[in-house]
Amino acid sequence: MSAEQLIGVYVLSLLAALAVLAIYSEIRSRHFGPARKQDRIFRCERCGSIYTDDADVDRSRCSQCGLLNEPFEF
Repeated sequence: MSAEQLIGVYVLSLLAALAVLAIYSEIRSRHFGPARKQDRIFRCERCGSIYTDDADVDRSRCSQCGLLNEPFEF
């Protein structure tokens, strides 16, 4: 093998190892990471502002005008 081929194989093997580590890290973080909470979407009846709040909130106060609103259903 020539020097160029040896360098090419070395670089490709390092890139492959890096790709495998990146994929492994991504799979591991998805498996053990905290679950993403689903937010509720609210639309203000007075000013029309659209905003989100926690999923356990039944009514949320608009940050623009202060009116309490029900969650927006699609």
